[in-house]
Amino acid sequence: MSSPAPTALTVHQQSRVLEVSFDDGSSFRLPFELLRVYSPSAEVRGHGPGQEVLQTGKREVSIDSVEPVGAYGIKPVFSDGHETGIYTWSQLYDLGRDQDRHWSDYLARLEAAGVDRDAPMIAAGGHACASH
Repeated sequence: MSSPAPTALTVHQQSRVLEVSFDDGSSFRLPFELLRVYSPSAEVRGHGPGQEVLQTGKREVSIDSVEPVGAYGIKPVFSDGHETGIYTWSQLYDLGRDQDRHWSDYLARLEAAGVDRDAPMIAAGGHACASH
């Protein structure tokens, strides 16, 4: 089954949400923070299971611009300089459809790591990325 196709994309700077509508009638308002902490980039996801980098301090992040990537997705440029995540339409649909679960998972990962959602990110080199 193919994913629904996008019909509209609106960046709402004031409310910090990316609104995406699809041809199945679905419309999702994705907070910039959610998009940033679930970036599909290797910088966030790592290069394999267990290498994910928990993102913190992203509550106030904004999107400076959104670039189309072919016909399959977008590349947002975030105010914290992050611009390597390419979000496919199906990833955006999943983030919207399962937004409550994604938020719960994120908050649980923060709690398990003993860090606050607003804590600044640890600078590169402050954490070793070795396998456990």
